[in-house]
Amino acid sequence: MNTVTTEEITARRITVTGVVQGVGFRPFIYNLARGMGLTGWVLNHSGGVDIVVEGSMSDVAGFMAALETQAPPLAHVVTLEAERITPRGFETFEIRHSESQEGRYQLISPDMATCPDCRRELFDPEDRRYRYPFTNCTNCGPRFTIIEDIPYDRPKTTMRVFPMCDECLKEYEDPGDRRFHAQPNACPVCGPQVWLVGVAQTPWAAQTLTRDHALDAAASLLRNGKVLALKGLGGFQLACDATNADAVALLRERKRRPHKPFAIMVPGLATAHELCEVSSEAEAVLTSPQGPIVLLDGRGDNGIADNVAPNNHTLGVMLPYTPLHHILLRDVGRPLVMTSGNLSEEPIAKDNDEALHRLAPLADAFLLHDRDIHARYDDSVVSVGYGQGFAGGKDELRPRTSRPQATGGRDVRGPGLEVGIKPQMMRRARGYAPFPVRLPFEAPQIFAAGPLLKNTFTLTRDNYAFVSQHIGDLENLDTLEHYQAALDTYRHLFRIEPRRVACDLHPDYVSTRLAAAFARHHGLPAPIHVQHHKAHIYSCLADAGWEPDSGAVIGVAFDGTGYGEDERIWGGEWFVGDYRGLERVAHLEYLPLPGGDAAVQHPWRIAVAYVHALGLDESLPLGEFCPADVMRIRTMVDRNLNAPLTSSMGRLFDAVSALLGICHQASYEAQPAIELEQAVALRAVTPALGYPFELDEDTVPYLVRLTPLFEAILDDLEDGKGVSEIALRFHVTAAEMMTHVSRVIRERTGITTLAIGGGVFQNRLLLHLALPMLARAGFEVLLHNQVPFNDGGISLGQAAAAAFTESDGSV
Repeated sequence: MNTVTTEEITARRITVTGVVQGVGFRPFIYNLARGMGLTGWVLNHSGGVDIVVEGSMSDVAGFMAALETQAPPLAHVVTLEAERITPRGFETFEIRHSESQEGRYQLISPDMATCPDCRRELFDPEDRRYRYPFTNCTNCGPRFTIIEDIPYDRPKTTMRVFPMCDECLKEYEDPGDRRFHAQPNACPVCGPQVWLVGVAQTPWAAQTLTRDHALDAAASLLRNGKVLALKGLGGFQLACDATNADAVALLRERKRRPHKPFAIMVPGLATAHELCEVSSEAEAVLTSPQGPIVLLDGRGDNGIADNVAPNNHTLGVMLPYTPLHHILLRDVGRPLVMTSGNLSEEPIAKDNDEALHRLAPLADAFLLHDRDIHARYDDSVVSVGYGQGFAGGKDELRPRTSRPQATGGRDVRGPGLEVGIKPQMMRRARGYAPFPVRLPFEAPQIFAAGPLLKNTFTLTRDNYAFVSQHIGDLENLDTLEHYQAALDTYRHLFRIEPRRVACDLHPDYVSTRLAAAFARHHGLPAPIHVQHHKAHIYSCLADAGWEPDSGAVIGVAFDGTGYGEDERIWGGEWFVGDYRGLERVAHLEYLPLPGGDAAVQHPWRIAVAYVHALGLDESLPLGEFCPADVMRIRTMVDRNLNAPLTSSMGRLFDAVSALLGICHQASYEAQPAIELEQAVALRAVTPALGYPFELDEDTVPYLVRLTPLFEAILDDLEDGKGVSEIALRFHVTAAEMMTHVSRVIRERTGITTLAIGGGVFQNRLLLHLALPMLARAGFEVLLHNQVPFNDGGISLGQAAAAAFTESDGSV
């Protein structure tokens, strides 16, 4: 330390907020200060971290600069405030005990994948944590799933029941150790343990196997075609051999999931490259600390069973993200299906007893452990767009933009999603939630209840929107209980007492009723009802960091179904406006949806109804459909019997998929549209002309007429054109439709910024085609990065709308 005179001493009190607890921030501060010869202290409190430093002016200035440039990898500094104070003459630098401060809150780190240092220890036979399934440090491991309260200290986590042994305690108390104040710190002597329980048909059904015997038996079970239920970070997963078609079929039968693709877990990055096309952007997300499932284009004949992802050239791939996963994948020696531990549409099982009861019919054995999970947490799913091999190259996927926020700059994104990667979130949970979306405005405390399907809720406070992890479809009691537990957790951790409530416009959604009940119970005004597709646009604006004074945008919302302001079913909409309100200015023409919601499971009905309503019956390829069923649908349409009208782009995709014979019956949401996209021969894509359509500008709103489109598709079918060619031309048409209608609206309004939202935009091919068109047409395009295009982002849009709406009513 340099010798300084009393006159040269200066002092600062610094308050840091963000993700600064449980990520090694205090030891970083401690070692930084001591290394620079500074004195003072650092402590955690309910709002973040406070620091006092004393020393020379140059050393204090260097310390301040290093706070932002050298922070630990999982830290995320949001604000840093410093004030000059009178030096107190501290003799050393110390870490003080945490303080609980009433009403204050802090950001909480998501759970993070096992870091390289812990992976090395895990497979080092000389290390005391060799093959220990709960190895972690301040740079990795569980966070959100074990936290019960703040400040983040071990007594306020589910790890409080595991007193540390002398060696772990020494690490925990040593500021020079990477496990200094790592709250989940543990070892085989003092920490959680794993064991295997068999069911009736397994050889070990009458006994419980522990530690190494359990891990060996679990690997053997997987290699022999069995289904394993294992307790992960945020709940149970079901695993089987991804190269064994019989094992996959068994899991599908038990899970009641006949067609929806499964994700796979592979031992490492090299295996991912062997199985799939992995762009540099995809690799960065795949290997990030968040470790989500990443959608990748599979290589031909890669050894993965065809029934892992039926009728789909895309694979959802993830790397092991816990020590337990690393051990299993290494021991089994082959890729594993790794899917949520639940029956279809139920929440993921969380506790041992719950899993043994709910998953007993699904699994052959259970790999359990005794580290309790406080918050359920599914795997996140991310799409990064097509790789270099796809026509046009990845660069065309980047829209022209002059706003850093519009493309997801670091200041609005949160950890792990750096500028240039531009992933699209498909499902947001592990690794990302509960990190908030940074709002471009200050919001009152709001509770936005979200949609019916793919539900998330949002709570706002200050400049933050805390979007929950994926909850699921609110169609059973278990999911409702998960919703309520998650809501209670977020309100408690972030000290939020909502003063406004927002929900969907649909009066019969479960989430709408939950919002009304919440408002009544807390003595609040009636909920603010936000129309579904407007919420998609508001969500995109908030996600992209669009500031309220930046002007109006053209909003394009393409999805399946949403309750419209005219009580019809919307889903192919163009709007104009901003956070303070959106005006519907164009939409697809209304066509009948026979059977209402039931048509979603039977897309052939939609195809027959659309063709009939457009007067094209003579061109319908009757060989694809049962004549009696066709007559029944036509009668429903003619007599208006349970055939509500819809403007949905998602339903248009369904109709075309069924017309092409791709998908007549759907067993999961968006299956017809997904398989329509997959029908395009991606490696052979060449420039294609779209089909014709008409824009009727004599109506208010404008109407996109679809008769020319269907006439042309039916003509191509009659002429024997290939399904892949027609599917591609239809995707081109959707992109051209989006661009043309937006240009007409721009001519009327002068607006050049486009915000897009809705589940249809999860279609990577559509984005690949549309974004270059829009860029060439001179549009600035705002995209989602932090929350999904689909209904998983709706609650953020509801909250954004409610922030600018004080009274109850509809937005």
